[in-house]
Amino acid sequence: MIRGLYTAAAGMVAEQARQTQLSNDLANAATPGYKRDRTTQTSFGDVLLSNVRTGQAVGPVGHGPYADATVTDLRPQGARTTEEPFDFAIEGDGFFAVQTDQGVRYTRNGQFSVSARGTLADRAGHDVLDAGGRPIAVPPGGTVDAGRVGVFALDGATKAGEGLFTGQATGAATGVARQGMLEGSGVDPTRAMVEMIASLRTFESGQRAISTIDRTLERAATQVGSVSGQG
Repeated sequence: MIRGLYTAAAGMVAEQARQTQLSNDLANAATPGYKRDRTTQTSFGDVLLSNVRTGQAVGPVGHGPYADATVTDLRPQGARTTEEPFDFAIEGDGFFAVQTDQGVRYTRNGQFSVSARGTLADRAGHDVLDAGGRPIAVPPGGTVDAGRVGVFALDGATKAGEGLFTGQATGAATGVARQGMLEGSGVDPTRAMVEMIASLRTFESGQRAISTIDRTLERAATQVGSVSGQG
């Protein structure tokens, strides 16, 4: 019975991790170029039970699931036309590069603007880089041709927060930058909400299992233990 408590608790912890991931996805359902995540679960493994008196095998019992990895879906999404001169979308594979205080980072969010330094920058003020890794100067009152914006192939792309990725740049990507467009978010809000509801139902099932086991243990301690033997 105690094992049942641990099994139910393990399932609840796994669903908490999944809910955190889904909440973040839903919060970025309208973020240009956002890539949704998927939390995978696996089992701790089964234990073979046997009869303590005869040694006969009873069968396996699991120790519950756990969240073992979060996988990012990097597939390109459709782009919408904005006609804004500093909006860019990548058609195909690849990433824009920006210069941050922590080094070069990569993003699919092409919602750029002109910084106070007169350079093309992302929403956080990081300089957008050209194919040679240099900041892109914007002439006063002018625009930036899409061909000047670097689009890089990236190995081992890993989320680094704020829509940025780390990874190893391996040269120019096959994708191309399109001006006056923004890539859509990779999150389907309806699907994410359905998954969130399913996760909450699973979490609540774990809560009910723990409550049931707790009441059973309480009865064992207060009722069964109080029965006196009869001669």
